[in-house]
Amino acid sequence: MARSKRPVCLALQGGGSHGAFQWGVLDRLLEADILDIRAVTAASAGAMNAAALVTGLARDGAEGGRAALDLLWREVNQSCGRNVFGDSAIWSKALTPDWLKDTPFWKAGETLAMSMSPYAFNPFNLNPLRRVLETAVDFDAVRASDIQMFVSTTAVRAGRSRVFRSPEITADVLLASACLPHLFQAVEIEGEPYWDGGYLANPALWPLFYADTPDDILLLPLNPFVREEAPREAGEIMDRLNEILFNAPLVAELRAVAFVQDLIAEGKLSIHQDHYREIRMHAVEADDWLGSLSLSTKFDTEWSFLNDLKSRGRQAADQWLETCASKLGKAASVDLKARFLHPF
Repeated sequence: MARSKRPVCLALQGGGSHGAFQWGVLDRLLEADILDIRAVTAASAGAMNAAALVTGLARDGAEGGRAALDLLWREVNQSCGRNVFGDSAIWSKALTPDWLKDTPFWKAGETLAMSMSPYAFNPFNLNPLRRVLETAVDFDAVRASDIQMFVSTTAVRAGRSRVFRSPEITADVLLASACLPHLFQAVEIEGEPYWDGGYLANPALWPLFYADTPDDILLLPLNPFVREEAPREAGEIMDRLNEILFNAPLVAELRAVAFVQDLIAEGKLSIHQDHYREIRMHAVEADDWLGSLSLSTKFDTEWSFLNDLKSRGRQAADQWLETCASKLGKAASVDLKARFLHPF
């Protein structure tokens, strides 16, 4: 394809440490230097990646973006209190084998942990991610950037999604977007407590339809959409339920996009008279790359594991560059109608 950059919006899904897969995808795309990123909508870990990306692009273009993402994930690794004396992944994996996690004692411990409130076990509201963000993200640069950012959060009392835009983005906004309520106290902003944005928008696509942004949207999901087999074990059932729940708001938006695009194609809606847009959707999908990983690995911040995810992301991006990138600015590379409107 031509070396000229293609204007694009990024949509970054949340997914804990699996966000390192996005790190790899973005690293390879920045290396290829074919995208003119005009807007990023994101949630949770995706929002952290987005803020680091915009920070780096403001400093030194594509190479700055790569360096900022590298710093973000190294800080994520260091914040957990491990790896002070090197990579300890081989020991942690040996000491927590799969058979132990399937025992009644382990399950009872998990149940007890889930029944405790973070207001009880973390009364001082300590959150290591704050230090990570303050180290890796230049919030002044983010707020001043020409790249539009949209970060989704869940307003606890209002029970609805709130999307913060570039001028509003602070460390608290990113912490709110990544706030899992069974682990951290709600993040209060302007008197409203907020939880993880992925519950209601993962990420929010609708802000891109109303803003002055490119018609091409490149989605970087972290939760597999499709599984070949139905889960049977308790852990597998919970893992799949988590994927479905956190994909649900995104699937609903993609179905709505598919419906509107179908009406435009049939001539029932006019792009010019009705002010609708012909959205071209693309995706570097995670199903084949992250489908083998359990929910528990979303909390694994071992350096070797994060780098493995980064490597998978780079490979996935390589595949996308070879098969789909040439369609940017011309046609969608994801058939939303077939995937989200037709019954399976």
